[in-house]
Amino acid sequence: MAVWWICAGAAGWVVSFLLYLEYIGQLRGGEPLISCAISPVVTCGPNLLSPGGNLLGFSNSIIGMVLFLGPVFAAAAALAAPRGLRPWFWRTFAVFTCGAFVLVHVFAYRSVFEYSSLCPWCMIIWLVTIPLFLTVAGWTLRDGVWGRAGVRAGGAILSWLPLLVIADYLLIAVAAQLRLDVLGSL
Repeated sequence: MAVWWICAGAAGWVVSFLLYLEYIGQLRGGEPLISCAISPVVTCGPNLLSPGGNLLGFSNSIIGMVLFLGPVFAAAAALAAPRGLRPWFWRTFAVFTCGAFVLVHVFAYRSVFEYSSLCPWCMIIWLVTIPLFLTVAGWTLRDGVWGRAGVRAGGAILSWLPLLVIADYLLIAVAAQLRLDVLGSL
């Protein structure tokens, strides 16, 4: 699981950095490093420069560049001393990944229902964050980090992990298709 966290954190960080470069390019009016304008619906512009794309008054990609280092550090800690760290460390990590999970769904909702566009870079962040949260939630519950009451729930989350992830992806994809006709725009 720690290897997955490293991969997810690294992928999220790289994509956040690319989003930041795209954001700077949009502000300057220059050519993007890698164009994300695939169709009128699948494009970065409306999302990056929107109020939702700058939640705290600056690009959300900066938040991603900072916070996606967390899974890398947590994974390194898990590999170095899986039982040596205190429960508060793992609870804090779980709370941050839960926050990321909620934010990803808020961003997906706003993207589909308010901005009527899907940013390819943002969608990669969604693809990484959803299973990251579910693995962290399942692992911390199963290993009793939150107490003995959640052990069975954690085991169930981990047992059903692929199905839960795919169901979440499908929920977002179906909403986007019904609202935006993504496939028709390609």
